[in-house]
Amino acid sequence: MKKDIHPEYKETTITCSCGNTFKIQSTEDNFSIEICSACHPFYTGKDRVVDTEGRVKKFKSKISKSQEAKKTIKPKKERKSNKKEGTLKLS
Repeated sequence: MKKDIHPEYKETTITCSCGNTFKIQSTEDNFSIEICSACHPFYTGKDRVVDTEGRVKKFKSKISKSQEAKKTIKPKKERKSNKKEGTLKLS
């Protein structure tokens, strides 16, 4: 190996958002992660929604708005009958 071209390999601490910490060997300094084996649903066996950007909340609000809009829209048959009543006959 050539000297002075490889980065320094040192012990690093990784911190998860759940508070769990790991010590590994890395070329980078200490850093944090969003999810680890202690809090990931696959490893824990618990269903948990991992929502880091509010996507689930945004999706639920979008669905509720569309369902409210469906309630206010008249059925197709009513809309067609209202159009027929409003037309003028020229005969």
